[in-house]
Amino acid sequence: MIPKNEYPMRINKYLALRGDATRRGADTLIEERKVTINGRLARLGDQVFEKDTVLIKGANLKKYVYFAYYKPRGVISHSPQNEEKSIVDAIRGQIRQEVFPVGRLDKDSHGLIILTNDGRITERLLSPNKEHEKEYELTVDKTITERFVKQMERGVDIEGYITKPACAKAAAGTCKLKIIITEGKKHQLRRMCAALGYTVRDIKRTRIMNIALGSLGSGQFREIKGKELETFLASIGM
Repeated sequence: MIPKNEYPMRINKYLALRGDATRRGADTLIEERKVTINGRLARLGDQVFEKDTVLIKGANLKKYVYFAYYKPRGVISHSPQNEEKSIVDAIRGQIRQEVFPVGRLDKDSHGLIILTNDGRITERLLSPNKEHEKEYELTVDKTITERFVKQMERGVDIEGYITKPACAKAAAGTCKLKIIITEGKKHQLRRMCAALGYTVRDIKRTRIMNIALGSLGSGQFREIKGKELETFLASIGM
């Protein structure tokens, strides 16, 4: 449901908020003469009002969906082996559409992962050149020092690779650290901490770009839609 105070709006924004296409995809549909407003062909830049009827020609248009999912500990993101349980196994029967996780969290980590049926976003979201923010809460095995926080922010040598600058903070005298990184090397946070003499006890991802875990509990999910979805897709160039 699009809030009343959003109207009037451009036709491509309307179709994006309704979940029919990205803004660019909506422009393509309009150029292909597949969109009508109150029975007439839509034009690029047309305004849509609340009571307008907007239709798309073609019954086989794929509807893309996006979900924020709280991956529990012990669940595998991809390619489970033997008796392991994957995210797809965990959500089977709960989401109507066939979706897949974008990216991964290791088996012992938990928190936010995005589920979708839109393969177009995978490279745009995961490419190391994009530098999209991901936020985590870490618990380590001993009290965190100011020196440790500064080293995590500055960059850590993990087997010859210097990690990119990060944003980190920790309350004095605790074992908990909040950190924002813009890359995703394999087991990166565990390796960074290990290189500085700390062992990670827990990793929870709380945010990917503008998508936050919020109040979701372990194993729960919510649909990403409306302005949240529009901002997300725009930030990855869609």
